[in-house]
Amino acid sequence: MTIVESIPENLTYKAGSPSHMSTYHGLMRLMEYATESIEIASFYWTLRPSDLPFHDNSTWQGESVFDTLMSAGKDRHLKIKIVQNKPDPPNKDTEELAKYGGAEVRTLDVGRLLGSGILHTKMWLIDRQHFYVGSANLDWRSLTQVKELGALITNCSCMAQDMGKLFDAYWYLGTNTSSIPSQWPPTYNTNINNNSTMKINYNGTMATTYLSSSPPPFCASGRTNDIDAIVSVIHQAEKFVYIAVMDYFPTTQFISPRKYWPVIDDALRRAAFDRKITVKLLVSFWEHTWKDNPVYLKSLSELWHYTYPKIDIQVRIFVVPAFTEAQKKIPYGRVNHNKYMVTDKTAYIGTSNWSGDYFITTGGIGLIVNQNVTDPSQNGNVRQQLQDIFVRDWYSQYSTEIYKFNFTWPKHHSHHHDVTEL
Repeated sequence: MTIVESIPENLTYKAGSPSHMSTYHGLMRLMEYATESIEIASFYWTLRPSDLPFHDNSTWQGESVFDTLMSAGKDRHLKIKIVQNKPDPPNKDTEELAKYGGAEVRTLDVGRLLGSGILHTKMWLIDRQHFYVGSANLDWRSLTQVKELGALITNCSCMAQDMGKLFDAYWYLGTNTSSIPSQWPPTYNTNINNNSTMKINYNGTMATTYLSSSPPPFCASGRTNDIDAIVSVIHQAEKFVYIAVMDYFPTTQFISPRKYWPVIDDALRRAAFDRKITVKLLVSFWEHTWKDNPVYLKSLSELWHYTYPKIDIQVRIFVVPAFTEAQKKIPYGRVNHNKYMVTDKTAYIGTSNWSGDYFITTGGIGLIVNQNVTDPSQNGNVRQQLQDIFVRDWYSQYSTEIYKFNFTWPKHHSHHHDVTEL
């Protein structure tokens, strides 16, 4: 198991900071490993810069991933299956992969099935042996202009086959006539969950692990709901809970009317209040951040004090600056898009932003890895690696305490649904 990151161009850390394989190299490696099949679950596709009215030098990695995938179908004759969220406008990348690369493409219309919602998953599954899950969309920006984090797991058929059941559920739902089964057939069931984790030796270090999924109607018997996984990771922490997410709302965002949804917020407040857990929350700010976001974050950090009862909740804002005029021109770039949590016991890497919709009506996946390792220097200690990444970002020049942060939005700020749900 390897953590993979996209670090946006020109974003630098001080010498000696943790650094990991790039998302681009991780995806290229996965495609290289493929001998039979490549299965992808995706929100949207812009691997090629057809959405840009100008040329940008940083699009080559996305184009390279697209060309390699096309060649996997066309020249290597691998079976390519893609489930995508309902695209609007039509998706040129997947249309061409279907036409010239022999890819089978299905569209999962979550809104039709549940009344609202999207497929927000970002997952690659290779030969049912290897997979990627994380924050990176099938977008050239996710490789060079947006800060991403995910997990690459190779040579692990037990977990990859469990991931295959999640893919199969999407595939089943990805037709115009599908409906959510009142009970999923047994082939979709799993016995790997938060009550019976899979014991795995990651890079020589023991771990217990499982995959969670959202929304609940997509979960077959035995599958832990993503929100239950998150809450249980928070409850099991004994010292600290560190969270890095793009958006954090104790409400819904896209269901109309919006509803209050304090499930995660309550778990964090309770952990800090009742069990004296240190909570650190690193949330992103960019031009598409919703204007009410700081209110909820400030409310959480207001609890921070060292009198009785001691409560240690700290919130910081992470900004990915545009360093050049070219970077300023790129739409939807330059943001920390991470979706992970790390505690003294567990690493959680997900595909969802942290607001109600993502757990009620949105397709997403979480990877949970518990490691109680005494020697933090062991190279298989994924939990420690994630903690080190969090600490790197928390103390970096790109992070500011919420009370010192100046929230200013561009004049044309919009709450447009497709914009913010990246």
